[in-house]
Amino acid sequence: MTSRKILIYFLLAVSFASITAESFSQSRKQKMRKPKNIILMIGDGMGLSQVYTGYTAKGSTFNMLRFPVTGLVKTNSADNYITDSGAGATAYATGQKTNNGYISVDPAGQKLETILECAEKHGLSTGLVATSAITHATPAGFIAHTSNRGNMEDIARDFLNTDIDLFIGGGYDNFRTRKDSLNLIDSLLKHGYFVARDLGDIDYPTVSKLAALLAPGHMPRVSAGRADMLPRSSELALKILKRNKKGFFLMIEGSQIDWGGHDNNLDYVKEEVIDFDDAIGKVLEFALKDKETLVIVTADHETGGLALTGGDLKTGQVSGKFVYTDHTGVMVPVFAIGPGSELFSGFMENTDIYKKCMSLFGF
Repeated sequence: MTSRKILIYFLLAVSFASITAESFSQSRKQKMRKPKNIILMIGDGMGLSQVYTGYTAKGSTFNMLRFPVTGLVKTNSADNYITDSGAGATAYATGQKTNNGYISVDPAGQKLETILECAEKHGLSTGLVATSAITHATPAGFIAHTSNRGNMEDIARDFLNTDIDLFIGGGYDNFRTRKDSLNLIDSLLKHGYFVARDLGDIDYPTVSKLAALLAPGHMPRVSAGRADMLPRSSELALKILKRNKKGFFLMIEGSQIDWGGHDNNLDYVKEEVIDFDDAIGKVLEFALKDKETLVIVTADHETGGLALTGGDLKTGQVSGKFVYTDHTGVMVPVFAIGPGSELFSGFMENTDIYKKCMSLFGF
């Protein structure tokens, strides 16, 4: 065989391989189902050690075991190797990294549109649920715009600049007992919201827009009286948001996993991870029945540098030590299930979560 023929055969083989690869890629894209609904669940401060603490204590009923797709997320902010919750939420909400302490504005202070705001523009329903004040950094990242995450009264005013369908958490005083004497509760009522101070007061079939502000500031921890507020709130949010035939975007935060890490309190971490996992169970029950919902579970950062030093999978006992009282820079897990979940495997930037969700929504 001449060298010319060898070259021709080689070029034909390369061309065939290229066409085959392109066809496979196009086929894969065509086969990928897109979700109607996306639920993003954020365990604030939840690293792999916190996840395994919850699994050890809860056992085989641990819902995070049920996710078929897993990956790892890099968490650094624009100006720091270690992110805070404001910059972490901004990355998930807008697809851009920003400085620590900022909420959905870029490092220059310019407003960034969030996925929640974009979903509203496209006619989807939207919601936020948290076990902190609803004006705290993570939920605020999806609806507010400020270079100071501590301005919770200003953040509360931003809730009235959107058409969010429901929000559930603490933070009543940021809407009612304000330094500027504005009564944002009255404003919410004028905007058609049913304002509740207790989940038991809500007759959800009659509620179209809900503002449930369940505590003056942050909610108490599970064992201090919050009980099953997060699973109940998650279930309630799904009942209301699913009415929209176009779909919805919902962010649910297990806020106080982070606080247990700051306190270096393993029992606090354990009960909050289990509570968050119970809420995941409610969401999975809905999603597996609905079949049109993508569920993503992740964290904004790890808190405390938790190392598990002992435990027993049979008894659920677990022991550990913290090396720090603040956030750390380690990667955090991401779990996904439902249409489009295959995009969430492997290593990714925190900003990729937003980009993948926006692509799947088709915005």
